[in-house]
Amino acid sequence: MSSLSTLSLSSGAVDFVDDGRLEELLRAARPDAARVRDVIAKSLSKTALSVEETATLINAGDPDLREEILAAARRLKRDVYGNRIVLFAPLYVGNDCVNDCLYCAFRRSNRDEVRRTLSHAEIRTQVEALENRGHKRLILVFGEHPRYSADFICDCIQTVYSVKVGHGEIRRVNINAAPQDIAGYGRIKQARIGTYQVFQETYHHATYAAMHPHHTRKGHYLYRLDALSRAQEAGIDDVGIGALFGLYDWRFETLGLVAHALHLQERYGAGPHTVSFPRVRPAAGVHLSDRYFVSDDDFKRLVAILRLAVPYTGLILTAREPPAVRRELLAFGVSQIDAGTRIELGGYTEAGDAQCMEREQFELGDIRSLDEVLRELIVDGYIPSFCTACYRLGRTGEHFMEFAIPGFIKRFCTPNALSTALEYLVDYASPETRAAGEKLIAAEVAKLEDRPLKQELLDRLRRIRETEERDLYF
Repeated sequence: MSSLSTLSLSSGAVDFVDDGRLEELLRAARPDAARVRDVIAKSLSKTALSVEETATLINAGDPDLREEILAAARRLKRDVYGNRIVLFAPLYVGNDCVNDCLYCAFRRSNRDEVRRTLSHAEIRTQVEALENRGHKRLILVFGEHPRYSADFICDCIQTVYSVKVGHGEIRRVNINAAPQDIAGYGRIKQARIGTYQVFQETYHHATYAAMHPHHTRKGHYLYRLDALSRAQEAGIDDVGIGALFGLYDWRFETLGLVAHALHLQERYGAGPHTVSFPRVRPAAGVHLSDRYFVSDDDFKRLVAILRLAVPYTGLILTAREPPAVRRELLAFGVSQIDAGTRIELGGYTEAGDAQCMEREQFELGDIRSLDEVLRELIVDGYIPSFCTACYRLGRTGEHFMEFAIPGFIKRFCTPNALSTALEYLVDYASPETRAAGEKLIAAEVAKLEDRPLKQELLDRLRRIRETEERDLYF
């Protein structure tokens, strides 16, 4: 890693977050109903909203208008994503960290945290456990430390891809790690990375400075804000942004996320592939004021508003949230969730039913098994998807938008979701989950138009049930 004095930025790096302007938008008078409905109509036409238009939705105070926003988010979710929910699991590789972020149990001053970095043999053991449960998509999570270099991350990615257990394999590896320079991102690109995820945590400058001591690497606001611009310049066109809600006013952070998405779209032709919006959770040795903690009602609002603001961006809801909250929020725009999650180092083979706070970054709200979560999705009418086709066929960045904006992506997504769901049902599901899943698949196939693609899908589903063939995608 570079020293603080030699941090390099992307060409034309700019701090595009104007705190004064965002605060001014949030102080504006409540918009009238006609204005709110005009913004909703623009979103339903699948057009990204400006920061100002997003603020209009945030400032809508009338309860009936807020209900219209929620209803619009439900509709847009159905129109763009259908009833698919993509599933993944996080794998924590190491929790050594040079930063001292006040909200994080991994911070370097927390002497109660048990420090550990998984060896490649231990990574293999964790991946085997995940594959034996049916996972196909992982995100590797690292603290920020010199040992977690670009080369180390590449080695970890290759280790994960090398593990095969029966029908089990990881088909997509995403990364949540420290920002890199352009050369580092370039090396990681060659390792067949999926999404590179960097959260700004808070877009509010004063709060950022208060939460991240200035003498630490993460204390450099612009270097972090510019992180995914450098990734784009290195050829990683599949990136994820996020904010940690509860550090500052949720309304400001929502505008910050939209501003970031628009910046990437305007500069590189494609916005972020995903947006994450985790809420602060209890963590070992962490004592934060609850002044900006986000209520469940406001959390629902911000998810709906994000869905309307960035129609083609995936929204990730993590296992930080309890099952009931996750179940409700799926309808308002969420397209990806993790399941069967453990965030202790080595947690997929070493953790029992109870969480160990000294071995994890924060407390989880949902530690149900993958099978339990997947069965609930099926019962609620969602297609669980482990699809990785777009990434592997090069449908990312601008190319993804070429397919997504006209709606052509639906031709691929539903069939791919159904085939990956069936793989799970045949290879890993409990009898109860398989019975429910087979019923759902039959109903979904019946909805498809009787075209050659449907006949090809039926043949692929037959081959999954009757043969050893897997990984059949459009």
